[in-house]
Amino acid sequence: MAELLQSLSDSQLVARFQRRCGLYPAPPETPHEPTEGSGAPAPQPASRHTLAVNGKGGRNSAYPQPYAQKYTQKYIVKNYFYYYLFRFSAALGEEIFYITFLPFTHWNIDPYVTRRLIIIWVVIMYIGQVSKDILKWPRPSSPPVVKLEKRLADEFGMPSTHAMAATSISFTFLISTMDRYEYPFALGLMLAILFSTMVSLSRLYTGMHTVLDVIGGILISGLFIAVTYPAWNLIDHLESASLLFPICILVVPFFLCYNYPVSDNYTPTRADTTTILAAGAGGTIGFWVNPFFKLVSEPTESAIQSIPPLTTKMLVLGLTKFMVGIVVVFLVRQLMQNLSLQVLYSWFKVVTRNKEARRRLEIEVPYKFVTYSSVGICATVFVPMLHQFLGLL
Repeated sequence: MAELLQSLSDSQLVARFQRRCGLYPAPPETPHEPTEGSGAPAPQPASRHTLAVNGKGGRNSAYPQPYAQKYTQKYIVKNYFYYYLFRFSAALGEEIFYITFLPFTHWNIDPYVTRRLIIIWVVIMYIGQVSKDILKWPRPSSPPVVKLEKRLADEFGMPSTHAMAATSISFTFLISTMDRYEYPFALGLMLAILFSTMVSLSRLYTGMHTVLDVIGGILISGLFIAVTYPAWNLIDHLESASLLFPICILVVPFFLCYNYPVSDNYTPTRADTTTILAAGAGGTIGFWVNPFFKLVSEPTESAIQSIPPLTTKMLVLGLTKFMVGIVVVFLVRQLMQNLSLQVLYSWFKVVTRNKEARRRLEIEVPYKFVTYSSVGICATVFVPMLHQFLGLL
């Protein structure tokens, strides 16, 4: 078993996967002397790409090295189909996906499904993020691995939170809809497996995780879903919770973020965790508030509903609701971020626009929490109110 685990955590295994998919490190450049009298520089290969990354983050190092001397990592792409496929798949585990997919599901598909998605996603991501900073397993070594994501290179590796999120979201969506809507279960299962597989494989292609990291993330999500599934029906009755519920749902996540495990060097894990917990807290408060304003209809307890055919009118209405809502969400995010940073900078007497100061605990956690809890409340309360006012509901 020890040998198997060691082989699955081997960086060479990731490197071999990258080579099979047409991603190679560029060979070292040698000085080129131009022909006498030409003065022309040496031609550069058209398929080369450059990525500045921090340190080498090898398996022999105990911690990432965010402040180590930067070096320029060059790589060659020989198969652009896999390159764009896996770069797109990797984006399905980033903020841009969550801040668009989850609101779209709430506004256009089913608020009750969205409620389950958000709560499961928040809890599973907190488990994964904290596990990274407790285990402190480095990411794959580079070389031989080509690392394509500079921002995440300083984080630890085990488990892969991309794999955890993709598995939890896809299978929570499947489980939550199969008892509410009539559709081929085999098709839903196939799509859930495809989604989670593509996101998981993208973590190998981008060189950000070992095979063991990815498998660990999938297993943690699968185990969590299996253990918590019997309690999922409780999520559908948040409106009957105590009046203290909104206070608890804000205080507890903020406390968890402020007391996040301390690392020897700065990594973006705490900031990302605060973003996730704050968005989840804001969204959950919105779900609690919605019944008071009649912004969502009561879930039907009758037979399974059939999915209506997609018409031009339904498509235009859905896109209109999404575009109106997402513009409001992004405006609120920018407004609350600027406002909270200005207040915190003034309170702690920090120079405005000091990006390094954003990493301080007393600034990073409050501004992230205020910003993204506002985003969550906006997406689940104020945008549906706007839809109602515009006659889009």
